[in-house]
Amino acid sequence: MEKTDVCWEREDGHVLRLARAEDAEAYWAGLSTLDAEAALLTGSKDHYEKDEATSFFLRCVDDPDRRDLLILSPGGAVLGESVINEIDWRARSANFRICIFGAAGRDRGLGSWAVALTRDYAFAELGLHRLELDVFSINPRAERVYERAGFRREGVLRDAILLPDGTYCDDVLMAILEEEWRAQACQSEAAPD
Repeated sequence: MEKTDVCWEREDGHVLRLARAEDAEAYWAGLSTLDAEAALLTGSKDHYEKDEATSFFLRCVDDPDRRDLLILSPGGAVLGESVINEIDWRARSANFRICIFGAAGRDRGLGSWAVALTRDYAFAELGLHRLELDVFSINPRAERVYERAGFRREGVLRDAILLPDGTYCDDVLMAILEEEWRAQACQSEAAPD
């Protein structure tokens, strides 16, 4: 499926939009703010080289089986990403992941906002039937965000993640199906303001 540009703006000026090749430098600048908390909670490396990051970013922009959305500050700085990847167009399923790179993007509701918009985009625009994710058990805050967005726990891979301190945590598998998304959307429309 061909990529079509999408863009949403919050009342406070934050933007969620499809990544473009010309965003490579801004993406690098944003990724450079990746802090230890974000790296730990997402299983990311704590440091990336510029060439490695920008070449990966450009491959992602060109990949027809993923949609990389950037979370931008009102001034245009990249604060994070919300990604639908591993899209299986035949089965109509995909993986989802999100990362707020640093403290400048946290505690503003940006994660919840981006999760909801990305979920809606996956079903309404991409026509997916299933959207899945994993979240580490050391990140209950993210798991609550996903639950509020309609994702359900499907299983736990016990002690599947080796943490930097040598301990382990569980990898929690979650997903939302098209009919669950539709039911949730109907409930939201029926709720009084």
